[in-house]
Amino acid sequence: MILSFWRYCHLILAFVSALFLIVASVTGAILACEPITNNTQAYQIVDIEDVTLATTITQLKEEYEEVISLEVTAYHDVIASVITYDGNSEDIYINPQTGRKLGVVQQRDPIYVWTTNLHRSLFLKSIGRFFVGFVSLLLCLVAVSGLFLLAQRQGGFLKLYRRIKEKDFNQRYHIILGRWLLIPIIVIAATGVFLSLITFDIVPISKTEHDWSKEPSQQVSTGDISDIPFFQGLNLSEIRNLSFPFSEDELDYYEINLKDRDVLVHQYSGEVISEIEHPFNFILSQWSYNLHTGTGSILWSVILFISSCSLLFFIFSGITIYLKRKRNTKQHLVLDDKDASEIVILVGSEGGSTFAFAKALAKQISKQGKSVYLGSLNQYTSYQKATQLLILTATYGDGDAPTNARHFIKKLAIINQPNHIQYAVVGFGSRDYEHYCRFAEVVDQALKQQDQYSPLLGLEKINEHSQDAINNWLHNYSQASGIELKKELAVKKSHDYMQFKVVERSPLNLDDTFILKLKIHKKQRVQSGDILQILAPNVDKPRAYSIACNDNEILLSVKLHRKGICSSYLSKLAAGDCITGYVEKNPNFHISKDGAPVVYISNGTGIAPFLGMINHNGSRVASKDQYLFWGGKFMESFELYKSFIEKGKRHLHICQVATSRELSKTYVQDELWKQKELLSTVLNQNGTIMICGSIAMRDDVLKTLEQVMALECQKDLALYEQNGQILTDCY
Repeated sequence: MILSFWRYCHLILAFVSALFLIVASVTGAILACEPITNNTQAYQIVDIEDVTLATTITQLKEEYEEVISLEVTAYHDVIASVITYDGNSEDIYINPQTGRKLGVVQQRDPIYVWTTNLHRSLFLKSIGRFFVGFVSLLLCLVAVSGLFLLAQRQGGFLKLYRRIKEKDFNQRYHIILGRWLLIPIIVIAATGVFLSLITFDIVPISKTEHDWSKEPSQQVSTGDISDIPFFQGLNLSEIRNLSFPFSEDELDYYEINLKDRDVLVHQYSGEVISEIEHPFNFILSQWSYNLHTGTGSILWSVILFISSCSLLFFIFSGITIYLKRKRNTKQHLVLDDKDASEIVILVGSEGGSTFAFAKALAKQISKQGKSVYLGSLNQYTSYQKATQLLILTATYGDGDAPTNARHFIKKLAIINQPNHIQYAVVGFGSRDYEHYCRFAEVVDQALKQQDQYSPLLGLEKINEHSQDAINNWLHNYSQASGIELKKELAVKKSHDYMQFKVVERSPLNLDDTFILKLKIHKKQRVQSGDILQILAPNVDKPRAYSIACNDNEILLSVKLHRKGICSSYLSKLAAGDCITGYVEKNPNFHISKDGAPVVYISNGTGIAPFLGMINHNGSRVASKDQYLFWGGKFMESFELYKSFIEKGKRHLHICQVATSRELSKTYVQDELWKQKELLSTVLNQNGTIMICGSIAMRDDVLKTLEQVMALECQKDLALYEQNGQILTDCY
């Protein structure tokens, strides 16, 4: 319920304020450039902290006929309003040590004046200022609701900055930018609200006026101003504005606005006639103005510019995510009435992919002559003729119910079914999350407590919409229900196949393994660890190969299986031939870029992606500390990869080969055990262990790693798996 509240708040607030936020973000980005432009002027030639007010006043009086005022800007430029000996009135930048003119103060650029008016009031004066202040408040609420949603998704506030698992571009960077720019956006919004409150006197700023009638109590001196202690002890860095006396009358004073107070100072004696401390609201308003506009700091101005631009992305990506979710969850299938259906399929889906699979399943069951009802888990009710209940549900964040499933558990407890119903629960999720398929587990346990339900199948968990896992469940369901279903029911993405030219194919080694080099297609961006899906001639389904990127080439390590259609096809290729395929991104198996150490563990052809990762150099190098462990049958088998290993040896501290058919028979896990101190050190330094190869090897390696961490650190390996430090790509 709490999750639903924050989600709907975030959505409604964002939609209500979207149009105004677009205007505010565009104008805000433009205005953020003004402080950057202003600070590029070369008028700050001395450190004003080293210049006393006495020095500057003395020099100004010598250089000009009359000095009216002095201003020290947020960028430590010094501006004087003067009348020259020629009788000209000028506002100029000066050298505070000599009083000499450095440049003329230019009028503010009209584009910034126009943009400021639009940003502040939408050209609607007081009404416009009210709208702008209100939108700033909405932006605050959007940011806060986004923070709670992000915390919910990541598994708590302490996990806000852990690795992002989402692969969709809009959703991924909506989260990444949101968490990094959250504080600046809240600052922008909060200061905007505060400045609006000041404008409408809702937050009053009370300032006491100076008492000009007070007369000096000290003896008047007509000595040099440079001898007066007050002016000698005050640096220019402490001053905002200074108004000079209008005349030489001793009752005309210097009016000085300092950062923390205003003072009236006798022009001859330096006596402080009146002193008023700035109230807290006034100081807060100054801080708010500087933070909202970026005045005084180039770095903060750049952050404001990025934050303003990011708001446009948040609006675009937010709308895209919403429309995608609505499009995917909208039912286009004509289904039977709920009370006339034999089979009921209920779905919990946050992004829509689970709903898409459910619709494909419902179509298949309908083709077998069965009446099917498809709905969301929130629509759970009584079903007069249902004999089966199939529940397909994703898990939101770290174990919560998706939006369209949050009422199911409550309804299940109070709604009675007229007939006995068999059920099956399928959970969709990612093992990268700590509470993998947690909501599906909750649903399954809740159904077990109901006497009117009995299991048709046990709980099935599907990792990353795995086609093999889906096929396995479909097979089991077909056997249990007697309904024949096609296995290929996973929602398939359309892929753009392209041609890849063969650069080189190595001869077969004694393991019937060879290296295949392909030219990277100019339209394709690839990374070591991605998957190349190759479509052999006269075959409908592509074969997946983990790839390396090396010297602008795709590198494959292929094991020839005599009855393998794709490997046999690849083994006969020659330089200049072309193959058909597409590259599938595999971001969960990419090398880290944070500079932490990395251990590569593989056997057989599983070494392929590591051949590219080891050879990364320059700005692309992920770690200067890399370690490779490889297992094969013979030492000679490793000769196929030696030339690639040599290229990256300057960052490869260990290259350990285990051979299972030599006299000194060893396996990868044996070599890992010998390096148990290294492995524990890598993981405790936030390093990564990457495993690629056979599933049997993976299982043995993980058992060894569990023993290592229990012995060396007394910690469970699962902690490091949950932190994304154990990456696997096995087959």
